[in-house]
Amino acid sequence: MKLAVIGGGSTYTPELIDGILLRRERLPITEIVLVDPNLARVKIVGEFAQRMIDFKSGGIKLSWTSNPVEAISGADFVVSQFRVGSQAARHRDELLGREFGLIGQETVGVGGFAKALRTIPEVLKIAEIIRTYSPEALLINFTNPAGLITETLQRLASDVKSIGLCNVPWNVRKEIASLLSIDSEKVDLDYVGLNHLSWVRGVNVGGQNRSDEAIDGFHNLTINQAGGDEEPEWIPQVVQQMHAVPNYYLMYYYETREWIEYQKTHPTRASKVAEIEDVLLKKYSDIHLVEKPPELMQRGGAYYSDSAAELMADIATDAGTTHIVNTRNNGAVPGFADDVVMEIPAVITRSGARSIATTPLRADMHGLVSSVKDFELLTIEAAMSGREDLAKAALLKNPIGPSEETVDQLWKRLVEVNLGSLGLFNA
Repeated sequence: MKLAVIGGGSTYTPELIDGILLRRERLPITEIVLVDPNLARVKIVGEFAQRMIDFKSGGIKLSWTSNPVEAISGADFVVSQFRVGSQAARHRDELLGREFGLIGQETVGVGGFAKALRTIPEVLKIAEIIRTYSPEALLINFTNPAGLITETLQRLASDVKSIGLCNVPWNVRKEIASLLSIDSEKVDLDYVGLNHLSWVRGVNVGGQNRSDEAIDGFHNLTINQAGGDEEPEWIPQVVQQMHAVPNYYLMYYYETREWIEYQKTHPTRASKVAEIEDVLLKKYSDIHLVEKPPELMQRGGAYYSDSAAELMADIATDAGTTHIVNTRNNGAVPGFADDVVMEIPAVITRSGARSIATTPLRADMHGLVSSVKDFELLTIEAAMSGREDLAKAALLKNPIGPSEETVDQLWKRLVEVNLGSLGLFNA
């Protein structure tokens, strides 16, 4: 069984290797190829990954390359975890939002939009390579904005099998299990929405409804710290009004003002991550290091290894288990088209993900999800047509995007700072 990792030079990669090594019996991968244009960086990550493998009794051939065709040919799984433009582009995305008095973040708002325009052409190239050289492979997309990129794949490369993945559902399940003092495997979630725009509306444990207990437990942990030196936390009244456990990223929509104020006096997350990555790469270069260092938890994407490796293991074994993934709605969430991608529970088998039917979203939640889904679809259409009017329409449709008065200026600035990496807009 062969795995190709696109963006294999990421500091996330040892997380993925660790997850695979913990599941050797159910996920018998014998070859891993890391793909990255930065060969110096992927060599550091690859050599550390090889030491991890050898420490756990070996049995996996690992190599690295800058050639995705070489890596993908004959692969059973392809994991996409790449970032066009690296942390420097992320930093520019965050600053762009701040420049216009908006949220500056890499997966939502104007930053997520810019990242999507850079990423869509590249992920479609990966899909074409899979189609040509390994048509039976399954593409697991972790590349952000994960929901929008998975939507692109499902619409424009539907003959390539793909599932979108985020570590947030895995993490929230663990957090709720901790609140209830039970094993996370016993927790079933009524989880619905889009990637980075979702709610846990219900919690079931062994046939017992423990939703109120879980929501109240989450509510009691929230502290409004807006205006202090720490990142803003949930305002308790907001969570109480939702009567759900919200995805962390919903704060950018519900508490926009607090986040904009916080941004004014704090460095970008990209600059912090760049510092963490420097530390990690130095750690990875230590020839005596054979297990992932604790600093990796500071990088973000906690438990990515568990969510990605467990998904692959359950596909490989045709497990029929339930995972929360980004996949086609197919009637699961009433009020949304069958062909749109949602982040929802799905049954996982060797053939992929089958969405599980749920109840309609409450009107206020439905309205927010509908607006963001429209934004995603307009973004894809803009990227594929190179039409500036559609790009601006997408920005205006985003609930935390610019106003009519500033959209032209923002778009001009976005093109300026992304010169050469916006696909058809640079043609």
